[in-house]
Order: sequence, then C-alpha cells, then structure tokens
Amino acid sequence: MEPLKIEQLKVFLEQKTGCSVSLGEFIKLSGGAIQENWAVDITVGDAAPIEAVLRCDAPSGVNDSHTREQEYALLEVAYQAGVTVPKPLWLGEPAVFGRSFFIMARAAGVAAGHRIVKDVSLASDRVALTRRIGQEIARIHSIKPPVAALAFLGAPSADPIKDTLQEYKNFLDSHHTPFPALEWGIRWLELNQPDLWPCTLVHRDFRTGNFMVDAEGLTAVLDWEFTTWSDPREDLGWFCAKCWRFGQPALEAGGVGTKTDLLQGYKNVSGRLLSPEDLVYWEVLAHVRWAVIAIKQGERHVSGAEPSLELALTAHIVPELELEILRMTGMQPEEVV
Repeated sequence: MEPLKIEQLKVFLEQKTGCSVSLGEFIKLSGGAIQENWAVDITVGDAAPIEAVLRCDAPSGVNDSHTREQEYALLEVAYQAGVTVPKPLWLGEPAVFGRSFFIMARAAGVAAGHRIVKDVSLASDRVALTRRIGQEIARIHSIKPPVAALAFLGAPSADPIKDTLQEYKNFLDSHHTPFPALEWGIRWLELNQPDLWPCTLVHRDFRTGNFMVDAEGLTAVLDWEFTTWSDPREDLGWFCAKCWRFGQPALEAGGVGTKTDLLQGYKNVSGRLLSPEDLVYWEVLAHVRWAVIAIKQGERHVSGAEPSLELALTAHIVPELELEILRMTGMQPEEVV
C-alpha cells in the first residue's frame, strides 16, 4: 500500500469516526484472485486496536462479480441473519485511493483449502465442522427476496438455472475456442433439470477455501462477490463438487466430510432433508460453471490486463473439469480418457 494512499485512508477514517486514527502495517493476504485483501490494525482514539481487513478491487476483474459496495451490503445482510461472517465496519469511497473498497473485522484462522483438508489440527472434529458448514449454508438460504438493501440483485428469475445455462451457451458461442465437452454438459443439464425450489439468497462460491477455520472450528464465511437469488441447492452442489475437494476425493463434502453430515447440518436449520443423490445435478452444474469461470480467468491473463501465473494456471484446469463432466453424465471412462 503506497504511503500517500495510507494517509488518505487515515483521513477518511477520521472523518467517519470523528476520532484520531492510527494505522499499523499493511500486509497483503494470500488468495484473492479477483480482489485484493490487506490486513491492517486500526486504532480509533484510545480504544484497543481493531484487527481489520481492507478489501479492494484488483487491477482487473470478472464482470460477473459484485462491486465492493454491493459486497458490503451483502455482508451486512448476512451478518444480521446470523451467518458467521466478518463484521462489516466501514464502506469506503473510490476517491480515497482510486479503487472501491471496504473494511471488515479480521477473522482468526486459516482459509487455504489445501491446508484445511490435510491439517486435522484445524477444526479437528470434522463431523462437527461439516455439520456446521451445512448450518451456515442454511442460514444464508433463510434470506429470501425481497430485501431492500439487496435491490441491486434485481428480482429473482422465474427460472434461474435456465437463464444461467443460456448465459453459458452465449459465452461459448462467442468464444474463439470451442469446448464441446462443456456444450455436452450444458445440454445434459437442460435435459435433466429438476423441479426448482423457491429462490433464496445463494452465496454461489461457498467452498473450501472461502471459509476460515481455527483449532475449534469455522470462524468466518468469506468472498460474497457472486451472491445472487437462485435455487438454494446450487450452494450445496458447489460445495460438494469434486473440483473443490483439494485432493481428498473420498470426502465428498468439500474434502472435509461426508455429504450425509453436511445435509444433516443443513436440515437442522432449514428443516429440509436431501439425499446425497439429490446433489448430483447441482455438482454437474458446478463443474460447468467453474470451467466457464476458469476460461474467463485465463482471458484476464492472456489479454494482458492482469498478467498473473495464478490466472494462467486456472485456465489449465478446464480439461480436468470437462473430463469429470463427461464421467458424471454417463460417459464411460474408456470413452473419454
């Protein structure tokens, strides 16, 4: 963080709080392929320092993601609904240092998916963790339209899945490279779409890597930049998709537990009991969606807008996702290897 911008931020916070403000060292946090996150301690007047995170726009982004102003509103609504999210503190103004930003409380723990699935000293009771995750997802789904603070989401679609699939078809039709396995997956999803549940708020990126845990369990649900109104089963399928198990394929609930425990936790709050088989459609949808996002991430690097090894490597996972889509939709392994 540049010194001049730090001074501008200090003045902004003093105007917001009406007190003198001092800022500690800014430390850029890992992750955040679409946004940047900076850890900083903020002291307001004579109070104890606030352990905070400043979240701001990256140099380039994905059109599908929310603005920081919208993400802040989502955090406020989720916080009020009892979802375990970092407490939203201050919504910033782009004029402060040229990018939209907000400041939230800093949660303790680890978010890195590859660490969480392997290090059992983190949230050592994995049954409790998996059920807690189901409960958190259900609390998100307790938020139903309309919500005045979330007017930017628009009215829920009559058929959000049909609209999503059409969006993906339009993207692939206009892309310079063909992806026939993704076209196959989209057609399978069109032919096998189940009856939809009433729309609720869905996080749309609730996965291992987007929540934090410490030794005791879950401490925060992160990254609300894709949240929308949709069928709530989207979140459950996304969490269970094989692509988010971080090398632990046998643990179908995010690489940390079983679908049975996840769905039991979900039922404890929502009252709805699903079977693991009910999630297959939504897992296929998750793989198609992640493949489309991965293609877009690669384009950010290739375009020169944001040269990044992480973005470039993300695009290289598409063939693996295509293979899983083919397997899940009935192709025999020998036909697709």
